[in-house]
Amino acid sequence: GLFALLLAAIDIPNASGFSTARKAIVTSPTTTTKLTMSSSEAATQLSNSDHILFDMPVSNNGARVRAILYHKQLSQQQVDIISPMKLGGLKSEEFMALSPQGLMPALTIQKEHASGMKHLSESDTIARYLLAEYAGMGPSFQPDNPRSNQICRWHDVYLTTIQGCLYKPASRFPVGDYADRKSAIRAFQKNLKVIEGFMSDEGMYLCGDEVSLADASLFPTCIFAKYMLPKFDDSEPPLPPKLNAWFDNLRMKDSVFSKIYDEIMDTLVTSWEEKNHRWDSIWLAGQRDEAPGTIFDKIIAKEIPATIVKEDEHILAFKDINPVSPAHVLIIPKDRNGLTNLRKASAEHTDILGKMLVAAGEIANDTELGFGDGARFVINDGNDGGQEVYHLHLHVLGGRKLGPMG
Repeated sequence: GLFALLLAAIDIPNASGFSTARKAIVTSPTTTTKLTMSSSEAATQLSNSDHILFDMPVSNNGARVRAILYHKQLSQQQVDIISPMKLGGLKSEEFMALSPQGLMPALTIQKEHASGMKHLSESDTIARYLLAEYAGMGPSFQPDNPRSNQICRWHDVYLTTIQGCLYKPASRFPVGDYADRKSAIRAFQKNLKVIEGFMSDEGMYLCGDEVSLADASLFPTCIFAKYMLPKFDDSEPPLPPKLNAWFDNLRMKDSVFSKIYDEIMDTLVTSWEEKNHRWDSIWLAGQRDEAPGTIFDKIIAKEIPATIVKEDEHILAFKDINPVSPAHVLIIPKDRNGLTNLRKASAEHTDILGKMLVAAGEIANDTELGFGDGARFVINDGNDGGQEVYHLHLHVLGGRKLGPMG
């Protein structure tokens, strides 16, 4: 599912969030019904259909389920699509009773079912339920095809868990296992290439001549990738070549995927981009490090000699050439990434700042560098703070008892 962040950014259409073939019931927040009954009972009041899919057009994970509904031509009586706003939004008690993480999509089962389940969350679970429930209608989507299942699993574990790097503000970091946007985007691009390696070499679809759950899962996420990745890095195409050819084929030749494309893109362009200017304030998209380089760049590149005391892929520590104490070491991030000074730090910098502090503690414990019983850790910031080089650096001072600050 997509994240609660959507609610602040999405214009809910006045009439229909989806095409006229399958209209979503959408209401404004002022007409949202707050119900004290169970969420399943509340959903029943919204529609007398067999199932309700709570979803919005921009949700790429919800689009996986919608692709099944459209390809199988399920009726609104079989599965009605309603906006989560009808229950009060993604973080309302009513919706979270259906989807405990507050993510789209969610499905209520409004008829008796042998499992006894009344509602489901997570798009893969919902998709597989519907494929079993309506197995005799339309394409099967090959739920037991190992190639399809491999692609779906890789997509769900390694793409959707970090897709927020493409649109979330810094305050929502980290995403998945990645503390900063740059590394998350690199991982996203890498895993698109991995998935490309799972594709069949034959046929229009990922697994050959027949549409599969892999197509339904990956295509909507590739809409995000095609639209958003160039905002951060236009040095290479957003999709690897085989995957790009598959994407363009489905968009042009499969009417269902063309419809999914239009649904998602309408919100991305008209609401996220044109109205809310979502990427204007996002680091590496609307905001970039345009400050001039410094002498530290030359030290990192080994163009200028320095007495290096610690180095890894993230940080570099070296002796200050103008020490103010017997032991004086500077620690810098190798990738400045906007950190000209500490006041430029955001949640995206939490990991590198932590690494710098850990390194500082290790260095201050090194008696061979001249440190004794303790050290002083100093970051100068800006003109008033006495900063001379505009690449964040941490001073580790020691080797004698230091006087009071000020």
